[in-house]
Amino acid sequence: MALCKWVSLIFIVLVIMPLLISSDHSLSPEEVAQIPVKFLDHAKRQELFDFMVGVRRKIHENPELGFEEFETSKLIRAELDQMGIPYKYPLAETGIVGFIGTGGPPFVAIRADMDALAMQESVEWEHKSKVPGKMHACGHDAHVAMLLGAAKILQEHHHELQGTVVLVFQPAEEGGGGAKKMLDEGALEHVGAIFGLHVAADYPIGSVVTRSGPFFAASGFFEAVISGKGGHAAIPQHTIDPILAASNVIVSLQHLVSREADPLESQVVTVGKFQGGGAFNVIPDSVTIGGTFRAFSKESFIQLKQRIEEVITRQASVQRCNATVLFNERDKPFYPVAVNDKNLHEHFRNVAGDLLGPQNILERQPMMGAEDFSFYQEAIPGYFFFVGMKNESQGKFESGHSPFFRVNEDVLPYGAALHASLATRYLLENQPKSTLPKGSFHDEL
Repeated sequence: MALCKWVSLIFIVLVIMPLLISSDHSLSPEEVAQIPVKFLDHAKRQELFDFMVGVRRKIHENPELGFEEFETSKLIRAELDQMGIPYKYPLAETGIVGFIGTGGPPFVAIRADMDALAMQESVEWEHKSKVPGKMHACGHDAHVAMLLGAAKILQEHHHELQGTVVLVFQPAEEGGGGAKKMLDEGALEHVGAIFGLHVAADYPIGSVVTRSGPFFAASGFFEAVISGKGGHAAIPQHTIDPILAASNVIVSLQHLVSREADPLESQVVTVGKFQGGGAFNVIPDSVTIGGTFRAFSKESFIQLKQRIEEVITRQASVQRCNATVLFNERDKPFYPVAVNDKNLHEHFRNVAGDLLGPQNILERQPMMGAEDFSFYQEAIPGYFFFVGMKNESQGKFESGHSPFFRVNEDVLPYGAALHASLATRYLLENQPKSTLPKGSFHDEL
């Protein structure tokens, strides 16, 4: 019996009392509102700003494609080690998940993508990509720098965090579905919500852009091989022309949106690949076409996929050809619709309003682009937003996926402060309620 009393006493001292102390320590509304302001001031300090700029430039000089971000991952782990932040590695080949705070609930995640694009950089500057044919043309180098900047801020305040912030450094956003693999390997275990951001060249520095509800469309890719019978172009009656069949297929695919989709619901079917033949006077044996399809509901997306396959195979058959349709979900997984949680939208507006002012929170219409952050949002409440970086005094900033893409590095403190503020305030506002039964220590003490 004495042993039971000692065990109970130790449990109360080590586990229950810290929880009670933490829950009793409440901040005034004014103090809560000052958290984002203080974090932004911190992020703008020269030492932290220079740190983020240095990280971003190192990563920019050495871009790596999806699931190949080994050196990027190594750099991130070295910085986390330097900060004393524990982490799990590897997840999804090169991914990292770090932890700051109590190690207990609530848990909130903030995410950065790490991969570059297969394109040649055309911007001439001191830190231009050193890898031919690869470039950070979508700002993921800046995203990593911002998340590491947020990690520095949070780690300096880790004794004040009332829960655990999970840092998600994710590979292969650019078409590889790295988020899904991170999710499958347990990156969001115990996490109640996740936030993600992206730099935006077309909105002013000091602003954020977002919306509640559907933000990015569900997305998939398809490829079809249409086979006929080749021959001389001068005697087409002895051939079965796959180019003619493919042309009819492409026209018919456009009818799926114009004649089968609800005009009030956005959908897209685009054929961007057409390969067939190599001579002016030869009808080829086969043609390969490929493209993408997008929709804003799961039901419409599934219907679109089914009809794409039907149209291709049946239209090819009308022209006496055979067709094989591949969706290749293994290499290019379908991205679900990205939906911003309505409760997190209110949370974001409150935090960003305190940090930037309500007038700098802009709303954007849903976009037909895709973002694999949607895999997280399909599993738990999630919220994605853009951080503006346009400054006309620094010239024109090209949009993502351009060989002339540049990052306005003045945006880095804003991203870091938003990450840290959203996470810290989420923990404060989502404290677990005590489930201890009344009188549970009465008999033992």
